[in-house]
Amino acid sequence: MRLFLLSVVLMSLSFYCSSKNSKEITQNETVQYKEIQHLAKYKKAYFASGCFWCVESVFESVNGVKEVISGYAGGNESSASYKKVSTGVTEHAEAVEVYYDPEIIDYKTLLVVFFDSHDPTTLNRQGPDYGRQYRSMILYQTEEEKKLAFAKIAEINESGQYKDKVVTEVVPFSAFYPAEEYHQDYKKRNPNNSYVKSISIPRLKKFQSKHPVLLKKEK
Repeated sequence: MRLFLLSVVLMSLSFYCSSKNSKEITQNETVQYKEIQHLAKYKKAYFASGCFWCVESVFESVNGVKEVISGYAGGNESSASYKKVSTGVTEHAEAVEVYYDPEIIDYKTLLVVFFDSHDPTTLNRQGPDYGRQYRSMILYQTEEEKKLAFAKIAEINESGQYKDKVVTEVVPFSAFYPAEEYHQDYKKRNPNNSYVKSISIPRLKKFQSKHPVLLKKEK
C-alpha cells in the first residue's frame, strides 16, 4: 500500500504545468526566441491566465492573431527565467504577447477570448496550477485598453456568470520577457505530453466550442 501511495504522489507531482521537466525538454537547451521582425506591422496585447502553454494555444487559434509568444510579465525584476518565476521571487506571471491584426480583430474581442478561456474568479490559480505566477492579469498599454478591461470586468460581475467576483488584475504594461525556447509552441510540439492532453487541449476545445466564429479557418 505504501508503494502504491508513493507512486500516486510522484505521478501527481510530475503532472502539473509547474513541473515542466518532461523528457521533451532540457534546461540546458539554448534559448532561441521566435523571429518577430516580420511582425512589426501588427499590434501587441499582453495577458496572463495560468499556464502559458494553454494561453498561447487558445490565442493562436483565433482569427486575426498572427503570433503568440510565451513569456513573463508583471513582475518587479529587470529579467526573468522559468527558474526565477516559478519560485516566485520576481513577482512575474506566466504571460503571453499577442500579435494581432486590428483590421481583423480588435482589443475588445481579445478581451472576450481572454475571459472566456479561463476562470477569472480564482485567485492565483488556474486548474491544477497555483501560485502568483499563474494569476489572471491584463497588462494594458493605453488608457483605452484599461477602460475596456474594467468595462468587461464590470459586465461579467453584473451578469452573474460566476458566483464570485472577478479577481483579474489590471495593471500597466512595463516589460515582457520571452520564455525559454522550449516553452514556445509547446502544445504543437508536444501533443502527447500528459499535461497537454489532460489540461491544455480540453481548455482549448472548451473555448473553441464557445466561440466557433472567432476561430481561424482550417487549411
